[in-house]
Amino acid sequence: MSTPVIEPDAAGIARAVATLRAGGLVAFPTETVYGLGADARSTAAVRSIFVAKERPHDNPLIVHVADARQLEDVAVDVPAAAFALARRFWPGALTLVLRRGPAIPAEVSRGLDTLAVRVPAHPVALALLQAFNGPIAAPSANRSGRPSPTQAAHVLADLDGRIDLILDGGGAALGIESTVLDLVGPRPLLLRRGAVTREALAEALGEVDVATSEDEASRRSPGLRHRHYAPRCRVTLAPAGAGLEVALALRDQHGPRDMIGLMVRGPAAPPPPGVLLRSLPEALEGYAGALFAALRELEGRDVAAIVVEEVPEEGLGAAIMDRLRRAAAG
Repeated sequence: MSTPVIEPDAAGIARAVATLRAGGLVAFPTETVYGLGADARSTAAVRSIFVAKERPHDNPLIVHVADARQLEDVAVDVPAAAFALARRFWPGALTLVLRRGPAIPAEVSRGLDTLAVRVPAHPVALALLQAFNGPIAAPSANRSGRPSPTQAAHVLADLDGRIDLILDGGGAALGIESTVLDLVGPRPLLLRRGAVTREALAEALGEVDVATSEDEASRRSPGLRHRHYAPRCRVTLAPAGAGLEVALALRDQHGPRDMIGLMVRGPAAPPPPGVLLRSLPEALEGYAGALFAALRELEGRDVAAIVVEEVPEEGLGAAIMDRLRRAAAG
């Protein structure tokens, strides 16, 4: 049966709350990407997320709460730094890794004693959390490994018939997942780059360490251990300004019947035959918001490969390049 897509008005929120309380799965918008929500206190509901997404069972989930006052409902030994960061960045795209409390089953964190938690900034997500009056576990609402969903249509394309309900709140403004910061150790440790930059965290906390290896970060952070963000076709990265040259070389390899997708930052001249161009916004905030939708659009045009020009790894650009490298590795 097809999954219904409904408006997030009062009746829609009430229907979504009833679905969650019955152990069902509800996709809803956040400011980063669409999330696939379940009651974080229900072991059975949490397990159904992994089934619907075909998500690897060693990949922990993020728990969403309505405000910082609920931190102590889901975590224990919450440090003062967590509340200081919450005052500055919540609601917003910062996820904190804390000690998991007894109310949250081990399945959420895949057996770890830690918990990833945040307060989303999207009004629909907040309305849902407030009406549900409890924590919602919610990874991105896509098949595992696919480009993250920034529109309700992306969720439906990946999960139609696998979940109970989709709240359509329009496009996700930020377009890439939250920053993940570990506060369990002796010093704050940046596990995953996202919309809240390392520079912004350093302004709030002083020096912030960065995980030096994938294994170190992936133990506690969602979204790092496995293949992520990849469309069904090959993704190749090219230096800024060299994308067309790389795309033409791939076109020649594939033959005249195959199109090559090309994603560049800012305006560009019309490409030659065999290359399908998508110009993304020059501002990195706009670029991030359009990134996953552009990958999905080009994939839907049946291109043989997608060439993406790199962006500077400064501020938000570091998070964008992290996603692009993972898509290319896939």
